[in-house]
Amino acid sequence: MLDWLREGADVQVVAVGHRVVHGGRDFSAPVRIDDAVIAAIDALVPLAPLHQPHNLLGIRLAQHHFADVPQVACFDTAFHHGQPPLNQHFALPAALFERGIRRYGFHGLSYESIARQLPPGGARTVVAHLGNGASLCAMKDGRSIATTMSFSPLDGLPMGTRCGRLDAAVVLHLIGHERMDAAAVTRLLTRESGLLGLSGLSADMRELLASDAPSAKLAVDYFVEHVQREIAAMAAALHGIDRLVFTGGIGENAGALRSRMVEGLAWMSGPLEVLVLKTNEEAVIAEHTLRQLQ
Repeated sequence: MLDWLREGADVQVVAVGHRVVHGGRDFSAPVRIDDAVIAAIDALVPLAPLHQPHNLLGIRLAQHHFADVPQVACFDTAFHHGQPPLNQHFALPAALFERGIRRYGFHGLSYESIARQLPPGGARTVVAHLGNGASLCAMKDGRSIATTMSFSPLDGLPMGTRCGRLDAAVVLHLIGHERMDAAAVTRLLTRESGLLGLSGLSADMRELLASDAPSAKLAVDYFVEHVQREIAAMAAALHGIDRLVFTGGIGENAGALRSRMVEGLAWMSGPLEVLVLKTNEEAVIAEHTLRQLQ
């Protein structure tokens, strides 16, 4: 892109918008980037180690190459900031909540894109953003009510290399009995688990679906089962479900898996509207960035 611009492309860069995965408790909307914002984003690296360092690198490179234009950070957590307090808490002492240990939720830019495509009204909607990273969001009137990811993008559904929901005692066991330090546990849970860990073959759903290995089947079946379980949980948060939306790389392209998931939910309710919508996080970032300029 930089080479294309240097070669005289008929484009004027007026601002740069950035996706930032974790905004913590302080960023509930897009913001103009300054040194204080960068420091705050950097402090959240431990909560999103697969994403936050790359987000920061993009910001720093853009500041170097486009020094005279505004930079805007758009946070994946911001869409979930208005959730009911009940769905923001862990069952931990209140002092920890005040110190930022709470359910944040992620994939917010994707969910905002989908919310904009849905017809107005109060339909109880569960959106399944299924890809290498995967989560679900319960929505009503275009707002997030509950979501499967929480304190970090590690929680909820199994993903390409992330474990998803896990008994906290497993982490204590790994540290106390397997003698793993924090770095080793982080690597295990974020880079060596999920579809890759279950199959021992690949984090790519396409490769697993094409494989005859029993471990590949186990990984696919586990993913389908846990998506179904979490859809039911999101429906419970909405006190029912009227619409189910699939998006993301797996959600948009793996028709056979979608069918399995929907068929496994037939017991839940009456007629269920099922949609497949393409998410466009870049368009959402661009709109937020232009709004900051105005």
